[in-house]
Amino acid sequence: MSLPEETIPEKLIFDLSHPGNCGVFLDESDVPPCSLSPQLLRSNLPLPELSEIEVVRHFTRLSRLNFGVDLGFYPLGSCTMKYNPKINEEMAALVGFSAVHPYTDEGKIQGILELLYNFEQYLKTLLGFSAYTFQPAAGAHGELTALMMLKAYHEDKSQNQNPKSQKRNEIIVPDSSHGTNPASVSMVGFKAVVVKSNQNGGVDIDELKKVVSERTAGMMLTNPNTLGIFDENILQIAEVIHKAGGLLYYDGANANALLGQCRPSDLGFDLAHFNLHKSFATPHGGGGPGAGPVGVVEKLVPYLPNPRIIKKPDQTFGFDSSAKQSIGKVHSFYGNIGVILKAFCYIKLLGKNIASVSEDAVLSANYVMRKLKDYYYLPYARTCQHEFVISAKWQKEKYGVKALDIAKRLIDFGFHPPTIYFPLIVEEALMIEPTETESKATLDRFIEVMIGIAKECETDPEKVKGAPTTTVISRPDETRAARSPILKWES
Repeated sequence: MSLPEETIPEKLIFDLSHPGNCGVFLDESDVPPCSLSPQLLRSNLPLPELSEIEVVRHFTRLSRLNFGVDLGFYPLGSCTMKYNPKINEEMAALVGFSAVHPYTDEGKIQGILELLYNFEQYLKTLLGFSAYTFQPAAGAHGELTALMMLKAYHEDKSQNQNPKSQKRNEIIVPDSSHGTNPASVSMVGFKAVVVKSNQNGGVDIDELKKVVSERTAGMMLTNPNTLGIFDENILQIAEVIHKAGGLLYYDGANANALLGQCRPSDLGFDLAHFNLHKSFATPHGGGGPGAGPVGVVEKLVPYLPNPRIIKKPDQTFGFDSSAKQSIGKVHSFYGNIGVILKAFCYIKLLGKNIASVSEDAVLSANYVMRKLKDYYYLPYARTCQHEFVISAKWQKEKYGVKALDIAKRLIDFGFHPPTIYFPLIVEEALMIEPTETESKATLDRFIEVMIGIAKECETDPEKVKGAPTTTVISRPDETRAARSPILKWES
């Protein structure tokens, strides 16, 4: 009996090679030969030898091993892996957009400039802030850009007004923050100072007051946070930071919970990034492309990257690079325009109904959380926002089954695992975000499987520990793969 095709390991393309096979035929070169240094030449070129159909079948088989949101449920917490409407892909692929050369004279690209200008107005209305840059290519790039502006602002302030501002070299981050936050802080030359969470999962105000000082340049905060909890003390947090002379930065990775509900700028935030590839349904994952626009309040507008798209007095559109305090470019040209176009279409598609995105996302998360809370430990038993965190603490203590095992077992049922072991303040964390694009039937199926796995932990824990059984590779050494990756083929 033959094995199911999806469980047969695929060989490396080099191992499929047979001498003499060829999938391409080249004409004789009509380019004159040139002399190259021996150091630039190699004696042989060990490329695999395959026919065209062998190459096509190889990569098609590999593609069938991939999992994506178009194939199944992808409850990856804090990443908002929602469905991407295909109409948006079609619009962004229109030749008038996709074939525009970045050096085209602005007088000949008024259409796309107007679209980008209008998209900035949409973001102002929906999320607040006085102005935006679309240059950052992803959320972490947006963080970096925002912190560079924050740093430039304090440097100018120290030179022009307050010498004490020279000491502002610290950024406060909660212990539940995304890992990119302290990383971005370090890259810009700041020191990350961690503030603890309180028993409700929000920022502990008393602890915040202890770590705030004249060295505080700002604070990075996600609201709702990575526990899926909206911090009801946000106005007080903003007051503490502003009173100390710092700026409050909004990590917009979780903005899927706020669309049409409230604007981050109205909560006291001074600058923010937003993930178009999360909140606004553009493709996400696999390394990109993404987009992480950064919005700022009025006093930070001069520091935005150049150029900015403006509307001129004659009602035409163009680029403005006149800002002398600008931190400069952070991306070639004007960012990942294709991603921005898809997000523009997403907002146009929903219009005034965009508030339903958050309403349905929050409803879905609370529905799944309530159904699972009797089977898994719920560290913060309160209404969540777009995502929630449960724990395999009970399963680990009673049956020796870890969060990793449960995540692996989900694969056997056709679901992508949720985020695990994050945030770090929850032992054996399972972070689940259903999003608004999944049907109740899908959520019920996921709930059924999660409850079934909880019962398996009791009746047959070894089955869970040995999962998955339906994949080509079951349990790779993930730590070794991350720390010692092999990125090239070696014979």
